[in-house]
Amino acid sequence: MISQQDRAIAFRQLHTGRPLVLPNAWDAASARVIERAGALAIATTSAGVSWVYGRGDGQQLRREEMIQAIRWIVQTVDIPVTADIEGGYGAGSARDVAETVQAVIAAGAAGINLEDSPGRDGELLLLPEVHAERIRAAREAALATGGDLVINARTDVYLFQAGAPETRFDAAVQRANLYRAAGADCLFVPGVIDAETIAALVQAIDGPLNIMAGPGAPSVAQLGQLGVARVSVGPAITLAALAATQRAARELLEQGTYGALEGGMPFGEANSMFARS
Repeated sequence: MISQQDRAIAFRQLHTGRPLVLPNAWDAASARVIERAGALAIATTSAGVSWVYGRGDGQQLRREEMIQAIRWIVQTVDIPVTADIEGGYGAGSARDVAETVQAVIAAGAAGINLEDSPGRDGELLLLPEVHAERIRAAREAALATGGDLVINARTDVYLFQAGAPETRFDAAVQRANLYRAAGADCLFVPGVIDAETIAALVQAIDGPLNIMAGPGAPSVAQLGQLGVARVSVGPAITLAALAATQRAARELLEQGTYGALEGGMPFGEANSMFARS
């Protein structure tokens, strides 16, 4: 059995190869498919996991539901898994984050994403100092368990378009550098896909940068040339799978034909993915 600490150490070492590509899984089956496709590590997507439970994305899961999903994924693959834990669950306090981190480590995950949204009192984002305290609590909780954890601190300045457009770059950089000083290993700035801004973020942020890529973004190779440390795609693969399901169902129901089912993974291949000793 590979220990959680060994998984975290291996995951941290993977960041020396730039960029580390993290396809996002939403359940055990998608994680196994991604592993067999050649991924060196897997990230989860809170949106995809939420949809599996019949919920919308955005802090609508209970902690124990997310932890169960993480546990299923970790037990199904041999590569490191980093878990999207949204805002930390509970009320999102530092104590809540610490309790979630302890559960994540017990489930075997090697890392987490922890985001600075939603804010309090109607604000889009938490005050940066508040999120920094949550990051410190996550780091202390990991150390207290005797485990290790790669913390990817996410700021949603660009994703949620917080503040005036001309203020967002400086705000994202200020938050990212504060989060790095609080103990984050990586800094995640979703909502940015133009090469010029990404290159400027790489230069201004004092730590490895995670970009959420997708259609319209530079290629993985180009992101690596810009200095990006890791690339994930959020719920994009989940959405592609849902779109394929929708096409197949509509064709079956409306036309009574099966063209959309052609090219599917053979049953034997799918079933054999889980024939593990």
